[in-house]
Amino acid sequence: MLINAAMPMQAARAELAAHYDLSWSEGLAKETAHIYEKLRPVMPEIEWPAHAPYIRAINELKKKKNAVILAHNYMTPEIFFGVSDIAGDSLQLAIAATKVDAPVIVQCGVHFMAETSKILNPQKTILIPDSRAGCSLASSIRADDIEAMRKLHPGAPVVSYVNTTAETKAASDYCCTSANAVDIVNAMESDVVIMTPDGYLAQNVAAKTNKKIVYWSGSCIVHERFTAPEIRAFREANPGVTVIAHPECPPEVVREADFAGSTSGMIDWVQEHKPEKVVMITECSMSDNVAASNPQTQFIRPCSLCPHMKRITLEKILWCLHTGQEEVTVPEEIIPRARLPIERMIAISNEIAARRAAAALA
Repeated sequence: MLINAAMPMQAARAELAAHYDLSWSEGLAKETAHIYEKLRPVMPEIEWPAHAPYIRAINELKKKKNAVILAHNYMTPEIFFGVSDIAGDSLQLAIAATKVDAPVIVQCGVHFMAETSKILNPQKTILIPDSRAGCSLASSIRADDIEAMRKLHPGAPVVSYVNTTAETKAASDYCCTSANAVDIVNAMESDVVIMTPDGYLAQNVAAKTNKKIVYWSGSCIVHERFTAPEIRAFREANPGVTVIAHPECPPEVVREADFAGSTSGMIDWVQEHKPEKVVMITECSMSDNVAASNPQTQFIRPCSLCPHMKRITLEKILWCLHTGQEEVTVPEEIIPRARLPIERMIAISNEIAARRAAAALA
């Protein structure tokens, strides 16, 4: 296994050990105790000495390098709580990327997220700890696939999930996330809307809109695995459990759930309703992070791991900051075309949020 394309992990570890104090001590235990307290509900104390030295080194180094770490909700708890400056779902990180002043952004997530940050910040240096952190949705569609769909449905706007490459975004009219997909689709003037690449998200959106949705049949390797019989089995094995699901799950799974929403929506729902027992039909680390912040709720497994997200580790984040690798670039000719659908999405989301805030005050 390589820490990057050029250096084996053993050599990289030796390089890091030569520059940073990665040893455990009572002093470090006291220094990082406030971070571990956040993780105590989901991390055995015996595991903390393996993480704390890297967390200290990363937090010190990012200040020296004037770097900001953006972490998706699917990052492991030691990354999510230990080193991230901004954490959230795809929409939150996309918006945050436009407001970051630091010249260096370290994207702890998958590659399309780092591309999105570069598209919105072309003058900044965008780093990803492991460029092999991909996405089954992003790899399921290409720009020419979108053009083929346009020919079949002339005049229909294309709304593409942010889980897409820069090239695919550039071929789209609007982007969306699981948090705002229904709002974006409803904002379209056309009665027919093309959605890519997540077919399950598109079907779940179709159930909440009067628009005719034409969709690409991509799926997330995390959420496609869950089934309706599994959900019913969870309930039978855990009487009184609340089931909340991500809209990337198959529609029959979403119909079995008590609530379905984006990662941020799921977090907000748990914090607001404080269920006694809950099972989150989503990625494992997402469930761990929410559990750490909501100790009053018992979180029932199972969950599903994203192998791409798990490529991002504390060790690779430190290596990334130490070396400036791996930098994410997007061809200059694609950036303005890819930025437009993202900016349209953000503008619509901001407009809707402002209207709802005004209505709440009325």
